[in-house]
Amino acid sequence: MKAVTFQGLHTPLAFEEIPDPTPGEGELVVKVGRCGICGSDLHMTEDAAYGCKHGDILGHEFAGEVVALGKNTTGPKVGDLVSVIPLRSCGGCEPCRKGEVQWCTGFGLQGGGYAEYAVTRPNQCVPLPADLTLADGALIEPLAVALHGINLSGMKTGDKVLVLGAGPIGLAVAFWARRLGASRVAVQDIATYQQERALEMGADAFVVDPANPVASAETALGGKADIVFECVGVPGLIAQAVEQVRPRGTILLLGLCTKPDTFNSFAMLSKEVRLVTSAFFTVQEYEAALKALESGAVTPRVMVTGTITLAETPAVYEALKHRTQQCKVMIAP
Repeated sequence: MKAVTFQGLHTPLAFEEIPDPTPGEGELVVKVGRCGICGSDLHMTEDAAYGCKHGDILGHEFAGEVVALGKNTTGPKVGDLVSVIPLRSCGGCEPCRKGEVQWCTGFGLQGGGYAEYAVTRPNQCVPLPADLTLADGALIEPLAVALHGINLSGMKTGDKVLVLGAGPIGLAVAFWARRLGASRVAVQDIATYQQERALEMGADAFVVDPANPVASAETALGGKADIVFECVGVPGLIAQAVEQVRPRGTILLLGLCTKPDTFNSFAMLSKEVRLVTSAFFTVQEYEAALKALESGAVTPRVMVTGTITLAETPAVYEALKHRTQQCKVMIAP
């Protein structure tokens, strides 16, 4: 099959032919229909903390058609269209039964979407309704990540929400915050590339003022935020968020930052700010994201700004390391 593989840190991906995957017992093969390029994918090829190895196939936001079943594999059938939950899990332990698969002892991140075929397990496959596309199926993962953050934040109807970062996760947070009853939503960034898209996704205001971010966000919200969602993962933003959140407010971390960060804990303590971290999602949240699209929520689709082939992927992937008007690029193997 054709695939795009990791070659090494700070090195472009390679488009090459590799053997077709064979499903083991209890596994299945999905013919990848769409796979999103995630911001964390871009970090994985630049940062040793992610542990990528030569030959690895990235891509964890994908959907496709079941084309082969391993021995004793039950559930999905050949020909079914599925969205793949990219969290490896056994499917039988207590966390898995609760839908909290990230706490399974067999947990791991499922890659493989930058290829024509990928191996996964039936408990990671969510059937796609007939009126959703494969591109919709590949959008569910970032929507679920954002919904998990919203749920952990304790956001209530009427809260004022500030989102730091206008990437796909930040935009998805704006979508859910608006959908779930926030009174006002502001998205703050250092560039205007995603301004129109953020407003379409549910933001009331888009703030770009690197010189005075705290005052500008407060003006846009009509006061300090009840909840600040940090969706960038850059050192310094927690300290900024402490200034931007109200006393006894919440800062929710969704951005992946592998570098040490510092902030004034006394400033946080004196306001009794709650700092919450968020990673991954539950199966229930993944299914809720799918149901939102199925019920007619079309705005998340505005995040998709391009669809490319596998052969085009290495060059486009490198270009995405530099910010442009692009938001979510899909690969169509």
